[in-house]
Amino acid sequence: MSATSPPLMGKLLIDTAVGSFLGDKRIRLLEAIAAHGSILQAAKAVPMAYKAAWDAVDDMNNVAPEPLVLRATGGRNGGGSELTAFGRRLIAFYRALEQESQAAMVRLSQQLTRAGDPDIAAYRAILKRLHMKSSARNQFAGPVGALHPGEVESEVTLTLGPDLSLTALVTNESAQAMGLAEGREVMAFVKASSIVLMVGDEGARVSARNRYRGTVQALHLGPVNAEVTLALPGGQHTLTAVITSASVDRLRLTLGQPVTAMFKASSVFLMVND
Repeated sequence: MSATSPPLMGKLLIDTAVGSFLGDKRIRLLEAIAAHGSILQAAKAVPMAYKAAWDAVDDMNNVAPEPLVLRATGGRNGGGSELTAFGRRLIAFYRALEQESQAAMVRLSQQLTRAGDPDIAAYRAILKRLHMKSSARNQFAGPVGALHPGEVESEVTLTLGPDLSLTALVTNESAQAMGLAEGREVMAFVKASSIVLMVGDEGARVSARNRYRGTVQALHLGPVNAEVTLALPGGQHTLTAVITSASVDRLRLTLGQPVTAMFKASSVFLMVND
């Protein structure tokens, strides 16, 4: 590393057993929610878009073993929100780990400087390529509760909560390659465009393997499409669908309205961390 090279810096990212879900910006969002008692005000303080803040809270609550944020919709300030005891412990853990991590980075930077290593920029470029993000709006995590192999494909059921599960369909070859077995922690992804919403007709017979009864927690309307986020039973998980704005009008969707969301097992794709 040359004398003009910048000091080696790092950003801490917390991983669960099935993937990354917590970094500096989300920690600052959680701290702001604790300070302001509102996701809207917290988003302004970070700063970040209000919708992005809601999405981040949804993602964290979906992946974490316990809810980090409890919230209520509506009101001038976007509804009241508060951190759970688990959320506060997680912030304290992250900040302590961040201090230790930065101290280690300083020591590493000093060692590389003494060694005259010229390839720090190249190493940074490689690390950036290794950081993966998914375009799927819905991300869930949980252990495999059941695995039923067929002749060609296997049905994989993940346990998301005491009364909440998700079913995926993968090839037997993929199930073997990922080492799927009961108890194995898995990340599941579902595109918002793969989700179908239904109001009423609860007794209707449908072919979709995954079917959830929830309530509308957020509505984001666009000129053509709309994003609809449902709060699922149990209070921790959410599910977001993208449908046409015309469909929102036709279904007469409003905040707090009961809605059934459905998607096929083949619309779920899985990932494991070795």
